[in-house]
Amino acid sequence: MTSVVAPSTAAGLPAPRWLTRTEDGLRLPALLWHAGPGWRMISNAVLGGGIGERGWILNAQVAHGYRRTDPERHLAGLADAAGLHGPGVGLMTAADIAAHGSAGDGGATAVATAGVRVRGWAASPAAGTTGPNAPGTINVVAALPAALSDAALVNAVVTATEAKVQALLEAGYDCSGTPTDAVCVAARTPDAGDELHTFAGPRSLWGARLARAVHRAVSEALPTPGE
Repeated sequence: MTSVVAPSTAAGLPAPRWLTRTEDGLRLPALLWHAGPGWRMISNAVLGGGIGERGWILNAQVAHGYRRTDPERHLAGLADAAGLHGPGVGLMTAADIAAHGSAGDGGATAVATAGVRVRGWAASPAAGTTGPNAPGTINVVAALPAALSDAALVNAVVTATEAKVQALLEAGYDCSGTPTDAVCVAARTPDAGDELHTFAGPRSLWGARLARAVHRAVSEALPTPGE
């Protein structure tokens, strides 16, 4: 992979790097945040998901019609090729990463990539009935320069998801997301004397900032309906 520095969009995290690689004859980009020590993250990503200390986040673009059945192994290989070591979070999307949206609010920041060709409501028709048959992906990466409890990290994912749905509806999409949406929220590892925030709902200090940042980032990343 080759890399250049992308515009700084993640408060408290180093500026993301813009990586490029050639895969199956295609030139594909990725965004990499090299967080280093001192960060706890929560994510539903196939690589590095769950809650724990993580040192990096990789959001990699893949070709439309992606057919590999080992995305965790694929992402691990991309991380290794980028020289990453230790635990991190790996996400992937067929959306155009160059068209990502970014926003900040009071120290909270978010970056979103949005592929919405296949979308729907969370409570979709049962298997075998009419409905989407191929994935699309909205990925959200957010950072808070504050320490959050485990419960607050879970709360932050809920808040970010609610803000994403709000952006979708306001943009004219009749859906709650896509079948493969992913999110990663990074918060500081608490040190002695740090305030540990135990709430991250949309009316808490950091939850409100997170919601506004995610809402604007997703709104910026979404294509106009019908495009």
